[in-house]
Amino acid sequence: MNGKEWFKEAKYGMMIHWGLYSILAGEWKGHRMGGIGEWIQQYYRIPKAEYEQLAKVFNPIYFDAEEWVKLAQDSGMKYMVITAKHHEGFCMYHTKVDRYNIVDATPFGRDVIGELSEACYKHGMKLGLYYSQDLDWHEPNGGGWERGKTWAGATGNPGDAYWVNNWDFPNDGQKNYTQCFEDKIKPQVTELMTRYGDICLIWFDTPSSISPAQSQELYDLVKHYQPECLVNSRIGNGLGDYCSTGDNEVDFDPSTKDFPLFECPATLNDTWGYKSFDNNWKSREQVLGLLDRLNARGINYLLNVGPDALGRIPGPAQNIFRAVGEHIHNLK
Repeated sequence: MNGKEWFKEAKYGMMIHWGLYSILAGEWKGHRMGGIGEWIQQYYRIPKAEYEQLAKVFNPIYFDAEEWVKLAQDSGMKYMVITAKHHEGFCMYHTKVDRYNIVDATPFGRDVIGELSEACYKHGMKLGLYYSQDLDWHEPNGGGWERGKTWAGATGNPGDAYWVNNWDFPNDGQKNYTQCFEDKIKPQVTELMTRYGDICLIWFDTPSSISPAQSQELYDLVKHYQPECLVNSRIGNGLGDYCSTGDNEVDFDPSTKDFPLFECPATLNDTWGYKSFDNNWKSREQVLGLLDRLNARGINYLLNVGPDALGRIPGPAQNIFRAVGEHIHNLK
């Protein structure tokens, strides 16, 4: 079965947003943020040097790759997608490109992506990787400056959210995304495609600075190493093997886009990265209703959860996942 065939039959997957932001859990210096937890560095404009200190205490001793994979299987899910690198620039795998990663910079010292790839292979679960190819708040030349103050998703206040790190790295007009693309993005995507076995899909995000030629080069790079690895539409510039709808866009109309396959990324509560005080969990009935609604239009449901800083998937989320899975398995 080729990449597009399995994707069409999969229908339901688990997305995992996990990084240094899980340590802060939505709080910074006595304040609780609005919006989504993985954007906390941008929300409070936390200086790079200060944010880097989080790595020194990141020690998720309860992370168990096999438990996560078994949870996904118990939940009736056919694939997993985890953040190898989100906008904060911190890698959850052992990259050779930058020491700002979970092996070299933390007391934990283990390769999360490596352990998950082994567990997925052992249990027959397909693994996909999220990688932020444009925004990177750890890089002076990370992309996103063209968008300026155009997005209110992180803060909830129109005009307050910058896509780019311009508190550490001002002078947007002097930034050179091509340097970041050549020296970091391409080498890291190559690592992900060559070191972790078969990757079912790569989930790019928030294209802004990336040019049509760079999107094509990145797409070709993925296909060179893994021809069956699917690339989502957020690689940018109209490319991709399938369309990622907008976040939580559960009423998306596939007829509006010229793609053969579709997937809706959505949250189980209101955040993607872990926030300790976000307990607005969807019920079993809500998840099943959304799954049916999306699948009826030929759209996969990629349902996200954010583990905490110790590597635990929140108990309420596990209970909901398993309750949904019990229903799915009983239908077979």
